[in-house]
Amino acid sequence: QVQLVESGGGSVQAGGSLRLSCAASRRIGLFNVMGWYRRAPGKQRELVATLNSGGSTNYADSVKGRFTISRDNARNTVYLQMNSLKPEDTAVYYCYAFDVPVHYWGQGTQVTVSS
Repeated sequence: QVQLVESGGGSVQAGGSLRLSCAASRRIGLFNVMGWYRRAPGKQRELVATLNSGGSTNYADSVKGRFTISRDNARNTVYLQMNSLKPEDTAVYYCYAFDVPVHYWGQGTQVTVSS
């Protein structure tokens, strides 16, 4: 069974930055897709960013230009660099991986952005 472990969450003031890390228990290059989702209180979980095995990325419109997803295959780790954070970015952020036919989720890490 694959394990995804997030770290790097915390509290930051608006305009600040955080970098989230997702460490996987297996070669991340073998996943079809890895990425980040988030869930704010009372809202559905939504896509933040994805990165497929070929290196293509996808971002939610709300984070384009501010967030960057990247990976370090040697460390089996995916990152989410979050800059210019806004209060509306406050959510639990979940690492995600897809390896046909299975979806994997991390436990989540809280990001709180204060105004």
